[in-house]
Amino acid sequence: MNGPPDGAGPGATDTDTWQSDEAPPEPRAIGTNEALRIAWRGGPLLVILLICFPLLLVLRLPERAIWGLRRPVTPYITQFVCIWACRLLSLRREVVGTPMRTPGAYVCNHVSFLDIFVLNACKRLYFVAKSEVGGWPGVGWLARGTGTVFIRRDRREAAAQTKLFEDRLFAGHPLLFFPEGTSTDGRQVLPFKTTLFAAFFSERLTGEIAVQPVSLRYRAPAGVDARHYGWWGDMDFGPSLVQILATPGRGQVQVVYHPPIPVTAASNRKALAKAAEQAVRYGLENGRAFG
Repeated sequence: MNGPPDGAGPGATDTDTWQSDEAPPEPRAIGTNEALRIAWRGGPLLVILLICFPLLLVLRLPERAIWGLRRPVTPYITQFVCIWACRLLSLRREVVGTPMRTPGAYVCNHVSFLDIFVLNACKRLYFVAKSEVGGWPGVGWLARGTGTVFIRRDRREAAAQTKLFEDRLFAGHPLLFFPEGTSTDGRQVLPFKTTLFAAFFSERLTGEIAVQPVSLRYRAPAGVDARHYGWWGDMDFGPSLVQILATPGRGQVQVVYHPPIPVTAASNRKALAKAAEQAVRYGLENGRAFG
């Protein structure tokens, strides 16, 4: 699959990649101005990654020795990188609502690889991704270093994955996954896959945590296709990133934190997934005007 990753969990397949009935936006021709813009934005971003990621790996060694699964230091480095990535990509963040302070997980609609930068800039998180992402050149290396939880899409490993979720949540790690199972053009919310929601109903977790829905609403720079930040179908990471770096103007993204849903308020994983999906969809379709 050339297109976007998913966090769908067991039962997902490569056919889950979302395809649009409309042709994707025409790519911007890369002339002198575009090349300069790519260098001006991409150069500093690369430097930040080359400095901060090795530093994160070095600090992770004593951090692991002293605190085990708990990570009181390195998530701040990840958040610093993501904040600057949004700035260098000319993407202004606007936060609506408040991330929960109690233990739990977050679920969100999935628009682009940019979601990772945006969400981690707002709140120190650990993402849940399919195991294949760990083997992707560059991206997999970064994902592993920042503590991504990798899951295999095999129902036979459900018990092991539940144990992994439990350990990470009890270590104080806020987990986030994308229940749509694929990214889109950002104009709709796809039906949520319910598999991963089952982990929250284990005996260790049910009475302890909540799930907080999050809606992402992107707005492209003036005069640019509204789907500018979407990543779907057969789009490749490199060309998509180049287009974002090359496009003049400044985009915006609204991060809407909805009220957390206690797991005890839902009768089962399907009910919990449905409630979260409804909140995320409402936030996308009825969000407030951009500031």
